[in-house]
Amino acid sequence: MADSLERGRTRVTGFADAEMDFQLIRQMGATRYGGASVGECLALARRIENGVPASWVSAFAAAAARQEADAQQRAARQHAVSAADLYLVACNSYRAAEYYCALSDPRHAEYGMKSRECFLAAIKLHGQPLEIISLPFGDTPLPAYYLLPVKVAAGPQKTLMIVSGYDGTLEETYLAYGKAALERGYHLMLFAGPGQMDTMRFHPQLTFIPDYERIGTLALEHLLARPQADPARVALMGISFGGYFAIRMAAHEPRIRALIANSPIVDLHAYMASFAGFDPAQMPDADDFRLADIDHLPAEAASPQTREMMRNLILRFGCGSFKQTYQRLRDFRVSDAQLADIRCPSLGLAGSGEGQQPLAQYAHFQDRVSGPSAGHLFSDEEGADGHCQSGNLAYSAAVSLDWLDETL
Repeated sequence: MADSLERGRTRVTGFADAEMDFQLIRQMGATRYGGASVGECLALARRIENGVPASWVSAFAAAAARQEADAQQRAARQHAVSAADLYLVACNSYRAAEYYCALSDPRHAEYGMKSRECFLAAIKLHGQPLEIISLPFGDTPLPAYYLLPVKVAAGPQKTLMIVSGYDGTLEETYLAYGKAALERGYHLMLFAGPGQMDTMRFHPQLTFIPDYERIGTLALEHLLARPQADPARVALMGISFGGYFAIRMAAHEPRIRALIANSPIVDLHAYMASFAGFDPAQMPDADDFRLADIDHLPAEAASPQTREMMRNLILRFGCGSFKQTYQRLRDFRVSDAQLADIRCPSLGLAGSGEGQQPLAQYAHFQDRVSGPSAGHLFSDEEGADGHCQSGNLAYSAAVSLDWLDETL
């Protein structure tokens, strides 16, 4: 019998677990701007146990170490372009390992710092102008990057500030929208605040705060002190939970001239409760649990992935228990009065597959801001119906940055 014709052993197969499958799509989406390869992602998926974070961490950490070593060897042989490309892939692989690694695990910060190191190595080899910034937040410096296009135009220029959310990083933000913004001539400021992944690498005790406008003002004043910045053309984008951060900033900062919220989160408690399927803030005290209890929960009550997500949520909001964390989430809200204070042009973005509560907040945001408001609801036909359009970043960038070009 003749052998059947095959062109390779890699198959387009993801995970039965919806969250892990989303994370795989997120990783593969970064291929558009050089943060991954489809073949490697699918090969890794074959070696990861469905819904088991530990197997994901091991697989991506090993891949990242291999990619970093390859980049180092190519750099030593003076292959700068190849080395830079591989460093960028290694950066994003370390980020993927960091994502599923428990915050209490020393490897969490280790993988995060390796992601940062590989990113900076890639940027240097690419010849991309970048400045590492520390924003003074009390006694704690907050991490940020300031980047310029490779070809810098004379005089003050338009600037895009981007803040990510719960689990995004400065490096991933560069891959998702930063590179696209630089290609369009924007100066770029990427920044992070308390509780965010980049900050937790350095200061794991610094948890999320609801009044994020404090961080926004720090970043904005640093930016406007630069002669390259045109005060009339300063825009702000918030990604995921960063949509909440950006909305809070714009409500308090009239110096922001355009706002992009992707997605527009105005009530984090309602948003998170919708994913839980109930409101843990109202659960009986007898059903509540603390960090020490998580590993003792019955297997039928919490999968390995759910355990890690709950553990990290409690730690990053600095609360004593799961119920207390959801009670704390009630503080993360933008009032209608604050939305009315947003008078700059704004663009809300959401994916049609995100669920009822995210889409309701997307509509509420557009209805309640005072300034000119636009929106784009991404569809499955566009391959972008998921959260933050990770399946089609280039199209999301086209929608958001073309709007911004026209607005500024």
